Parts: sequence; C-alpha cells; structure tokens
Amino acid sequence: MSTICAALADDAPHLLVVDDDSRIRDLLSRFLLAEGYRVTTAETAVDARARLAGLRFDLLILDVMMPGETGFDLARDLRASSSVPIIMLTARDEAQSRIQGLTIGADDYVGKPFEPKELSLRIANILRRARPATTPTVETARFGDFRFHIARGELKRGEEVVRLTDREREMLRLLAATPGETVPRQALAGNGGSTGERAVDVQVNRLRRKIERDPANPLLVQTVRGIGYRLVTTP
Repeated sequence: MSTICAALADDAPHLLVVDDDSRIRDLLSRFLLAEGYRVTTAETAVDARARLAGLRFDLLILDVMMPGETGFDLARDLRASSSVPIIMLTARDEAQSRIQGLTIGADDYVGKPFEPKELSLRIANILRRARPATTPTVETARFGDFRFHIARGELKRGEEVVRLTDREREMLRLLAATPGETVPRQALAGNGGSTGERAVDVQVNRLRRKIERDPANPLLVQTVRGIGYRLVTTP
C-alpha cells in the first residue's frame, strides 16, 4: 500500500519515494518532510504508476530491487515519455549496476546504506540543475529600488553599484532566476551543499541588510518557513 504524506507548502518540490522496504519509506518520508519537501511513497512499481497517473512529481527516488517490476524497468519505461529527474536507490552498489541505471536515464545513483543528508543534497542539486530547463530565462530582476543583472551578477540602486560578496551574488542569482518561487536552503548552500543551512540564513540576513529598508521585516527576500527563501520582484 502506498502512502501520501502531508504537504508542507503548495510550492514545495514533490518527491515520489518507491521502495518495498517500509522502514526505508518511513525513514525517507520523515526526513525529507523535515527538509521541506512534499513526499508521496509507494511500495511497488504498480503503486508508483497509480500515483504518477494522478499527481505531478518534481523528482522520483526508485529502489532497484522490488518484487515484480524492478526500479530499472520502471525507470526505462518512464524515460520513454518523461524527463522527470530520477535517483536510483539500491543495495547493489556494483559499478555495472550504476552504469545500467545511468544508461537507462537515471540522474543519480545512491547505494544502500546511505546518509539521508547526502541524499537530500543530491536531490537539491538535481532540482537546481533541472530548474533552468523549465523556467523562462530572466535577464534582469527588479525589486524595490534595485535592479539585478543576473548574467553579470551586478546589483544597482539607481546608477549606484551595490557591492556583493561572491556568495551573496550567487544566492541572488538563484533567487532572481525564479522570481516569486521558493528556492530551498539546500540549493542556496552552493558547492554541493557544503555550506550549512544556518550559514545560509546568516548570509541571507547580510544580503537583506543591503537591500531591505527594514531587514527585521523583509519584504523583498521573504522566508518560506521550513523550506527556503523567495525573491519578490516588480514588473
């Protein structure tokens, strides 16, 4: 039987976890929900197909060794009509298995046992890479009295250039590329997520001090509790 876990936010990325081991499903559900994702679980490929028929997912986590149709079989079939990101999850960590999964079209491959935090970072990185392909290109973002040229990484207030650190510039690029949409903390961490989430919060607060009239009550870079941040732009 498959289970749909409670949604945290309507725009939070929606993940489908497919694994016949109930302990793995429960572990990943609890952890990924705490990381700010919406999570649906399925026990078999048949359950997964039923979920896929009625719901839209941003990323799939598929166990390879399942009774009946395997994760490889399901991924191969899905790739014929869908480009949804897929992470293969299995105890089979041999090179040949990894090659098979990637050849089928999986985006990543994680062997059991694994650290849930590592899986979360891999998810964030894949979603970040997938985002530009589905989002219209934005050259310049305007917010408040500011104008940010994304390609140049240049922030101006009128004709005055506002000095940014490299991390502030990269975070602003990610926020400005998808105006109004929530960017997870994991994506804002950069460098494969090596920057901790608390450090991201500190860096966002520093950015706010440069662009917000009242950094304690931000209007431009807004917090989405439990998930990340979003940039409120003007036409």
